[in-house]
Amino acid sequence: MVDFQSRDTRVDDDETPADDASDEPDDDPLTEESEPHEHDDEADHDHHHHDVERVGVAILTVSSSRSLDDDPAGDAIAAAFEADGHEVVTRELVRDSYDRVQGGIDNLAGRGDVDVVVTTGGTGVTPDDVTVEAAEPLFEKELPGFGELFRRRSYEEIGEKVVATRATAGVADGVPVFCLPGSEHAAELGSEDVIVPEIGHLVGLASRGDA
Repeated sequence: MVDFQSRDTRVDDDETPADDASDEPDDDPLTEESEPHEHDDEADHDHHHHDVERVGVAILTVSSSRSLDDDPAGDAIAAAFEADGHEVVTRELVRDSYDRVQGGIDNLAGRGDVDVVVTTGGTGVTPDDVTVEAAEPLFEKELPGFGELFRRRSYEEIGEKVVATRATAGVADGVPVFCLPGSEHAAELGSEDVIVPEIGHLVGLASRGDA
């Protein structure tokens, strides 16, 4: 930055003082008021160029006590996506088993009609909560912002109990995978408030390298 106070402002006797600088326009780009750039809209369009308007969703319920006929958390996830115009292409249920959960996620992420996988259940701290441990080895990239935002939103609802929530997300085989808790309210909150608003953008980014 130029130190205007340190400039030599002396004027020789045989020189005519320069006109008052205040009469001239200030061309310093650092002091000019910011004007809207005409290319802002174009840049935003390019940023969302790969967005997907309608995604295919696979819902995997992890539970040793429920069935697909009695799956309020899975129902809440399906309702959130369908309300935004997306398609639930399959719903499956597996027991609380590391191998079954990992195999279920891997199979669903490999399907051609699945753009996003959402699991519900198994993200707590009991010995049989193994969804996070089963999912993370499949992640090519982690999405830590999802868990951070979900816990922040959950704190507003359940307070300090949120410390027991290990919800996580990542990209497996080019497909975003979100692991939500098994409660209906948590599944609804995570789907409606966090996942669905950004899912078209995330799916587009995760799959943009595909042929």
